[in-house]
Amino acid sequence: MPPFGEAHNHNVEQAGRVSEVLDAYRGAGVLYVQNLNSLPSTREELADTLRAAASLEVQFANGGLTGPGGHPSTIAAANIARGRWTAADGDGAFYHAISDTVTLDAAWRVLKTTKPDIVKVYLLYSDQYARRLSDSSTVGWRGINPALLPGIVRRAHATGLRLAVHVETAVDFRTASGAGVDMIAHLPGFRGDERTTLADPARFKLTDADARAAAQRQVAVVTTVSGLARYADEIGDRALRASADSLHVSNLRLLRGAGVRLAIGSDEYGDTSVGEAQYLHSLGLFTTAELLELWATTTPQVIFPERRIGRLAPGYEASFLVLDENPLDDFSAVSRIGRFVARGRTLPMQ
Repeated sequence: MPPFGEAHNHNVEQAGRVSEVLDAYRGAGVLYVQNLNSLPSTREELADTLRAAASLEVQFANGGLTGPGGHPSTIAAANIARGRWTAADGDGAFYHAISDTVTLDAAWRVLKTTKPDIVKVYLLYSDQYARRLSDSSTVGWRGINPALLPGIVRRAHATGLRLAVHVETAVDFRTASGAGVDMIAHLPGFRGDERTTLADPARFKLTDADARAAAQRQVAVVTTVSGLARYADEIGDRALRASADSLHVSNLRLLRGAGVRLAIGSDEYGDTSVGEAQYLHSLGLFTTAELLELWATTTPQVIFPERRIGRLAPGYEASFLVLDENPLDDFSAVSRIGRFVARGRTLPMQ
């Protein structure tokens, strides 16, 4: 079968741990990865290593576009405080804080010099943008002014770049889809609310109209839903786990029924898309064949839409996995890989 994809993660980012990451993805049968926010210098530092290893193909968004005090500024601030980064790695590098068209123009000029493969924008609780902007307790839980999103879409598409948007709520999803983005990087409610709860699941539930509109506009949607369920299990909160499962099944059922392109991604630092696929399998919403199609065909094609990958067919790139057993009989067989071939080259398996 074709190798797997990981449509949202940030693992490929540090030269010091790149060997560990390469080993993990190769062992998981993942060949295609999308890093939807990283330091631009990361790509330059890792280019030779990734090219020599030839076992992982990565699309980089480089720094994301957000609002003042928006996500992921607190991640940068924490790394700067630890001495791992300098101030130059924050605004203008790892992220670009924009508040109006003037600051957007300036940030866009800088972002273009880093040559991103895809553009990442942060949209968090967009219907509360003005209120959150003046509330210091919401730093890190904000994004861009939603009024700026259509202009960013135009800029990206005019330069041949796709646009992926981080969302939190159903309103964010609706706003992103309506602006004509190419990809929505999360399902609403993927990590609960700011308190990692689901006290009000309704704000994260999509509607039939949302799903139909996304399908009509050909928006791809990345899952990233296993993290909340894993957290609920870790703290022993059965009610949260049940609420998370119910929310995700509802949203996935609507999107699947409308024909929206779904891509598998975990956004779990230190993990691969295997855990995400296993969680999706546990929900019982997809048949095993459907899930394998999402993971090994749709996901790679969402990451690299211009390439002929994700199928064993004439004219497609010669990349494939040989599994020891049939995953249609036992889904856990996806982790028992006997051989991994990437572009006609057999990779060493540990």
